[in-house]
Amino acid sequence: MTLAISFADIEAAAARLRGFAHRTPVMTSRTADELTGAKLFFKCENLQKMGAFKFRGAFNALAQFTLQQREKGAIAYSSGNHAQAIALAARLLGMPAVIVMPQDAPPLKIAATRGYGAEVILYDRYTQDREALGRQLASERGMTLIPPYDHPHVMAGQGTAALELIEDAGSLDLLLVCVGGGGLISGCATAAKHLLPACRVIGVEPEAGNDVQQSLRKGEIVHIDVPRTIADGAQTQHAGQLTFPVIQALVDDVLTVSDAQLVRTMRFFMERMKLVVEPTGCLGAAAALEGVLPVRGLRVGVIVSGGNIDAERYARLLLEAR
Repeated sequence: MTLAISFADIEAAAARLRGFAHRTPVMTSRTADELTGAKLFFKCENLQKMGAFKFRGAFNALAQFTLQQREKGAIAYSSGNHAQAIALAARLLGMPAVIVMPQDAPPLKIAATRGYGAEVILYDRYTQDREALGRQLASERGMTLIPPYDHPHVMAGQGTAALELIEDAGSLDLLLVCVGGGGLISGCATAAKHLLPACRVIGVEPEAGNDVQQSLRKGEIVHIDVPRTIADGAQTQHAGQLTFPVIQALVDDVLTVSDAQLVRTMRFFMERMKLVVEPTGCLGAAAALEGVLPVRGLRVGVIVSGGNIDAERYARLLLEAR
């Protein structure tokens, strides 16, 4: 079976992103290393433009639009980070954008999406189908729909995060990547397995939303109800038709962490590394710091996927971690 993306696609995406995306820092922590007995390398995509890795895939997709597509613009559906990424990429490339967002998305993310110039259309994530709504609007307006993960250009763009991490950190024994719909991990696994064939790639999901873990165990895409978790960026109901075959072929395993473990990891990032990381962005790190996965003696790359969380919610969650 031919997979949706190759390493060459990631290299091409990296060239398109040069000068537009930040080359985010790879940070280390002596305390994290002592806690785990490993050498951890954190790829800080919380410091990416619009605060998350999603900018990589969005810009890579929109940069390949035809002149006719640019004139009509892009439409997307997202709980927040893909929304902001498409809105910002469209603004940089001079095209209109419409974003379908859930009514209960973090207010900060809705405000930021509108701030980048996109039109925001709200829906009820528990009663309405965002994918159907997105397709309907795209058809009515003649716009190009860019889904948050199940698109080869999006997947390839996200893979540039792992490409940069490996270029900066060197050889890794293990790569930990958060999992929602699979766009980030499919891109990162493609990069990692090409550059470091012996590197194990492990996905991490919230306990309440382990659809990809279930899918891997069953050998087919499993659909779940919208998961109730603080990791709003991983509240997906199923893996993608394009992302899942890549995950099957290249990802070694998918593990889960609890919301409580995510909150403790958020607090670790704030207190020890002075980083603001949203709950979803803590998934990979939590697997290592909370001992879900034994990492002693290993060189471990961790994709810290984003930092978009409003101040009030951030403070409330950190207080709960005491």
